[in-house]
Amino acid sequence: MAEIVALVDYGAGNLHSVESALRAAGAGEVTVTSDPSVVRAADRIVLPGVGNFAACAQALGAIPHLIESMEERVHVGGAPFLGICVGMQLLATRGLEHGETPGLGWIAGDVTLIERTDPAIKVPHMGWNDVAITPHAPAGDLIEPGEAYFLHSYHFAPDDGRHIAAMSDHGGGLVAAVAQDNVVGVQFHPEKSQKYGLELLARFLEWQP
Repeated sequence: MAEIVALVDYGAGNLHSVESALRAAGAGEVTVTSDPSVVRAADRIVLPGVGNFAACAQALGAIPHLIESMEERVHVGGAPFLGICVGMQLLATRGLEHGETPGLGWIAGDVTLIERTDPAIKVPHMGWNDVAITPHAPAGDLIEPGEAYFLHSYHFAPDDGRHIAAMSDHGGGLVAAVAQDNVVGVQFHPEKSQKYGLELLARFLEWQP
C-alpha cells in the first residue's frame, strides 16, 4: 500500500507546485488537506509556505485542531515532517515580521529580518545559492550539499546550533535547513530547485528518522 503524504493546505501560495514536485519525486499518494483526521493518518507530512510569517501563522492556527493533529502525528506518532520556506520558519518559537507572532515552537529560535551589512547585498535573498551541510545534518544524507533556489527576507535563527542542518552565505551565514529528530525544515524551495530539489524530496520520501 502506498504511503500517504499529507500536504497541509492552509492557503499557502506554493501548495500546488509542491504537490507537483512531490509527485515528480515519486510520492505514491499526495493528499492536499486541511482535515485534522487526514493529517493524523498520514505517513509523512509536508508544510509549505510563502509570504509573511504572521499571515501564515494566523492562517494555520485558524483551522480548528489542525496544529494539534500535526503535533500528535509528528511528536507522538513519529511521522517524518518537512517544512518548506515559511513552513520551515513556522517551526520557530516566534516570528518578528509585522510584530511578534508565536510559531509552533517545535525548534526554539526566532525568525528575524536579514541584516544587510554590505550595501551590495540585496534583501530579499533571492535566487540560486549554495547549500552547505553542517555536522548536525540528519542521518541518512537527507540534506546534501548543492545549489538551491531561495526567496526570503526573514531567516530562522535557532537558539541551539545543533539544530542547524545546513547553511547558505548571503553577505554572512544564513540558516538553509534545520532538523530535530523526525522534523526537518528547509528555507529554500525544493519545488523550484530543479534536480537538486527533486532529489531532496525523493530522499525525504524514503527517510526513516
